Amino acid sequence: MDKKFKIHKDDTVQVIAGKDKGKRGTVVRILSKKDAVIVSGVNIVKKAMKKRSQQDQGGIAEIEAPLNISNVAIVCKKCGPTKIGYKLDGDKKIRVCRKCGETL
Repeated sequence: MDKKFKIHKDDTVQVIAGKDKGKRGTVVRILSKKDAVIVSGVNIVKKAMKKRSQQDQGGIAEIEAPLNISNVAIVCKKCGPTKIGYKLDGDKKIRVCRKCGETL
């Protein structure tokens, strides 16, 4: 069974630890088995790519590497990076900002 995370795909997050501390981006993918996320424009690494066909170009490509999910914080529109809380709205569970209470 996959783990449940408070951060979802297409959330705006800020890196709070590591070489890219302070950078913001959107979550492209969540790797639940590794407890990691891939954030657009963050943690760029160079990777040697092999030429796969005649038209395909090999060489060194820059790709986004996964970050541990504990090293990112979701960004609230009002107060910046924050923790996530939950509120019940009827039968639905809604994610809210812990600082200001705005829905995320």
